[in-house]
This record gives sequence, C-alpha cells and structure tokens, in this order.
Amino acid sequence: MAAAPARPPVLLWACLDTPPEPWRAAFAAAMPELEIRMWPQIGAAEDITYAFVWKVAPGVLAGLPNLQAVFSLGAGVDRIISPDVVPPHLPLVRMVDPGLKDGMSEFVLMQTLYYHRDMPAYATQQARREWRERDVPLARHRTVGVMGLGELGRTCAEKLAQMGFAVRGWARSAHDIPGLTCFHGAEGLGAFLAETEILVCLLPLTPDNRGILNAETFSRMPRGGFLINVARGGHLVDGDLLAALESGQIAGATLDVFQVEPLPAAHPFWSHPRIIVMPHASAPTYPETAAPTVIEGIRRHQAGLPLLNLVDRGAGY
Repeated sequence: MAAAPARPPVLLWACLDTPPEPWRAAFAAAMPELEIRMWPQIGAAEDITYAFVWKVAPGVLAGLPNLQAVFSLGAGVDRIISPDVVPPHLPLVRMVDPGLKDGMSEFVLMQTLYYHRDMPAYATQQARREWRERDVPLARHRTVGVMGLGELGRTCAEKLAQMGFAVRGWARSAHDIPGLTCFHGAEGLGAFLAETEILVCLLPLTPDNRGILNAETFSRMPRGGFLINVARGGHLVDGDLLAALESGQIAGATLDVFQVEPLPAAHPFWSHPRIIVMPHASAPTYPETAAPTVIEGIRRHQAGLPLLNLVDRGAGY
C-alpha cells in the first residue's frame, strides 16, 4: 500500500505592525502549496509546522506542538530571542535577504556621503544666504568605521570601500575582509576608534555591547566626528550623545533606532539641530526578496538539510 503523500507545510504568520497582504502574495508565488494562517486565527494548533514572526508576544508559539522552526522577519532578533517568545528547543532563523542588505547599504552610503561632503554646513550656509565653497577631502582621505561585521555590516563596509573611503571594521571576533582594516575585541576597540571620523553602528544588541555608544567611545574618536546608528537604540547612551554634541566632540548624528519606539514626542532628539531622526526605516524588509529566502529555509528543512543563518542563542545573534 502506497504511503500517503506528505501534507503541505503550514506557516503561522505572527508579525505585528506589518501589512500581511504583500507577504501573502510573495509566499504564494514562491511556494504555492504553502498554507498560511494568520495569528490569532490559527485553526488547529497541531497543524502548524513553521512560524514567521516579528514583535510576537510571549507564549504565542508555546502552544504549537508540531512547530519545527521559527523564521524572523528582521535581521535583529533581540526582541524575540527570549525563551518565553521562541522556545529554546526550536531553531530560530534570522533574516538574511539581498533586499535588506541593499536597502541598508543605500542608507549608510547616503548618510556617510552626507557627512563626508559637509552637507550640514551647507544647509546652515543656505539658511544664512551665505555663498561659500567648503573644503572637502577625497573619500580616500576620510576614515569610516563600521561596528559589526555580520551580513549587513560587511556589505555596508565593502560598499563604502568601493566608493573609495578608508574603511575599518570592528567586531567581537577576528575577521579578514579584503579592502578593510579589521579590529576585534575590547583590546582592538581603541585603535579602531582612534581614526574613525564617521562611525556606523551595525552591531547585534547583546548584553556585552548594550550602551557601547557612550561618552568613552565618543572621546576616543577624532574631534568633530559623526555617528550613524542603524543597529538598535540600546547601543546608545542618549545623554552621552547629547553631551558630546554640546561639546563638539561629535558634530552630528543620524539615528534610526531608539531606546523607546516610536520616539516619544518630548524627547530632545526631535528638536536637536544636529541630529537626524529616522523612524526605524533605514532598511525595510521587502517581501519580494525576503519571502523566497524563508521558503528556501522551509524547503531545506523539509529535505533534511541544515538551516542557514541560525541564531546562536549563547552569543545573542
């Protein structure tokens, strides 16, 4: 007697604050047999084999007895890595997607060039109706430092290097990346910062690096440097940045992530003349490029192959 055909996979959608329809269409195009159920209308809990999550509440996944793997909509998993959100026995896959990398590198390049070409000063001159050309060095004479050399950090650093900038990278562990000067660990942080004129933070948020963008870090940079934080708000000590801006140690900052989001209306960052506030929009996750990566993961898992881009819970990312 022939074995019954395997039942198609069932994916639970549990992504708060995210319009589902573009994702439905992208998932259907990549895997027509996939059944999608939308939280909280999940039907029979035992049917669900995979979950796609973002800002999911604690306990949502605990009652799914046949759940086999969890895929994150975002590259950062600090909001979902807690065991009461994603049970520790389940593999958790972070989002690594070409559209996400392209979007982040576009944003980082844009803001780096904005500071490199002295555009804040030109805006000030325009307000004063002042016609004056400013001296701007060639990109090879401008040092940009990228904190975090994972998928997003490495992509941004390599594209900055392609633009001609002198790029250095810093991470927890050693890296060897052509075209970059790499530093690692606590012992390498000071040397990394010493020449970094534009600092880009793309670190994962872990207990070890929470608050790493602080007064000591800023003091190690050349005076008048710039900060671009596109990682997590928890990396930044808000008061230390305000003090560094007041003293002139930091000349300007672009912030896309904050301790509390949305950024409270009374927060001083909103009105600071040398801070650019972005609503966590530097690198959207595009369904057309991200959904196929999730489907690839499901197909690999069904075929008995190892999942890619698994989160190391011990490391926190």
